[in-house]
Amino acid sequence: MSDPLDRVIKALGRASSSSSDFDLNPEIQLPEGRKLRPAGVLVAFIQKDGVPHVILTKRASHLKHHPGQIAFPGGKQDDTDADVVAAALREAKEEVGLNPDIVEVLGTLPAHETVTGFTVTPVLARVMGEFTPVPEPGEVDEVFFVPLSHVADVSRFSIQGRRWRGMRRYYFTVPFGPYYIWGATARILRGLADRMAG
Repeated sequence: MSDPLDRVIKALGRASSSSSDFDLNPEIQLPEGRKLRPAGVLVAFIQKDGVPHVILTKRASHLKHHPGQIAFPGGKQDDTDADVVAAALREAKEEVGLNPDIVEVLGTLPAHETVTGFTVTPVLARVMGEFTPVPEPGEVDEVFFVPLSHVADVSRFSIQGRRWRGMRRYYFTVPFGPYYIWGATARILRGLADRMAG
């Protein structure tokens, strides 16, 4: 029987460049020598009814940064974290109650630069045991699951735009039901979809 994540594992072996929130805006000149803070997000796959799904969160509406947005569990690398993989696992435990003992790390995608000054490493992983989400009340309003087939389908992505610092900034979106997935989360998923299609 084939591994349901076989295409994901193959995608990890394909070369691709890093991405950024400015990919669709080539006219934006990023300053040389800018300081970026390291962060890790966990792109975790879990089986639901025999079908792989991606774990996503809806950020709390009162947060200062990205309130109400859809995001992977994750965050900035702390001094106590060995690396960005450790940061992603720690944050996933804090934000959604995912015990790292039942997580198998598959690999990482190239880093993604955000408008907020982070270089975010997507850590792809498989949930190996029973997982009941426990949202961290101060940060997470909701934890939900999106079928991998949905976010692996490049035809489900569209490009939208909005005003940002006096100019129009474009970004990927991949809506799912009531969830408007956009920005860095959608860009990382689009990068994975492109690699899976390659």
